[in-house]
Amino acid sequence: MHARLTDSPSPSIASRIDAIDWPALLSDLDARGNTIIQGLLDPASCRDIAAQYANESLYRSRVVMARHHFGLGEYKYFRYPLPAPVQALRSAFYPRLAPLANQWNVRMGIDVQYPATHEAFLARCHDAGQTRPTPLLLRYGAGDYNCLHQDLYGEHVFPLQVAILLSEPSVDFTGGEFVLTEQRPRMQSRVEVVPLRQGDAVIFAVNQRPVAGTRGSYRVTMRHGVSRLRSGQRHTLGVIFHDAH
Repeated sequence: MHARLTDSPSPSIASRIDAIDWPALLSDLDARGNTIIQGLLDPASCRDIAAQYANESLYRSRVVMARHHFGLGEYKYFRYPLPAPVQALRSAFYPRLAPLANQWNVRMGIDVQYPATHEAFLARCHDAGQTRPTPLLLRYGAGDYNCLHQDLYGEHVFPLQVAILLSEPSVDFTGGEFVLTEQRPRMQSRVEVVPLRQGDAVIFAVNQRPVAGTRGSYRVTMRHGVSRLRSGQRHTLGVIFHDAH
C-alpha cells in the first residue's frame, strides 16, 4: 500500500487484515495479552505516514510528554475525518477483535458487551460525550521514552488497541523497545519486551484482561510504554478504538 494519508481508502488494508489467520492470532492474544502481526504495512507506507507528522491540518492536538510527566517525546491526535488509511485500520480491526473483547468481559464479570461494528460502538461513545478521536502519531528522538500507562479516556473503553511501528530498528533508531507490564493480584509485575520491525503491528490489552486460575478467571492489569531511545528517531501509529471526552 503506497497511498498517502490524504488519498482515498485503499482496499489493501482491509484485505491484509482479512488474510490474517484470526483463530490463531486471537488464541495467542487471549493467552498472552498481546500478539504481533508481521509486515502489516510495507516500508513505503510506513515512511509516508511518518512523514505526515509535520502536516498540522491532520491533527486536533499536540502533546509534549514532558509537560505532563508522561516521558520525553511528543505525539499528535488525528482530527475527524480521519485519514483514509487510519480509518481503514480502525474499521477493519474492530469487528475482528470485538468477539474476544466480549468474551473477556464475560470472564471478568464486566456487564458490558460491544456491538459488531465500530460505527455502532462510536455512537455509544459519542452519546456519552466521548467525541474526540484518539488515533495518534507518536515521535521520539534520542533520549526520549514513554512512561508505562493506559489509554482510557472515558467511561467507554474498548479493551484492545493496536500500535504499528513505522521506523526500522537499528537503521532509523536504536533502543526504543515497546514494553508491556502485567500486574497479577498479590504478585510482582511481569515485564515483556515486544520485538517489532518496521510495519509490524502489535495488538495488546488496554487495561485489564482475564487469566485462568484455579477458581476461575481473575483480572490482571496491563500497562505499556517505550524504553529510552539511544539514537535516531522513532515514529509509531497508535490505533485506539474508543473516543475521548
